[in-house]
Amino acid sequence: QVQLVESGGGLVQPGGSLRLSCAASGSIFSMYTMGWYRQAPGKQRDLVASITSGGRTNYADSVKGRFTISRDNAKNTVYLQMNSLKPEDTAVYYCNKIPPSTTYWGQGTQVTVSS
Repeated sequence: QVQLVESGGGLVQPGGSLRLSCAASGSIFSMYTMGWYRQAPGKQRDLVASITSGGRTNYADSVKGRFTISRDNAKNTVYLQMNSLKPEDTAVYYCNKIPPSTTYWGQGTQVTVSS
């Protein structure tokens, strides 16, 4: 059973930066394509970035050029570096594999972008 624990969220002003981390238990983590998802109040949960086991990345248009996803398979951890944050980036951020597993959703980490 894989458990995913997200951290690193917080309150930041527009234009600021945050780095999110997702720590995974379980030895098969390195085999998965992993993704960062986000869910704003009243909206569906959307995929914003993904990374394959080999390091190939993909981004939603809304975050392209501002967010960077990376992974350290030795540490079973996925990261999301978020720069030039905007108020519309405010959401709870989750990590999961792709496609997501319903049993892997963690508590997420809240990111609030506000002045």
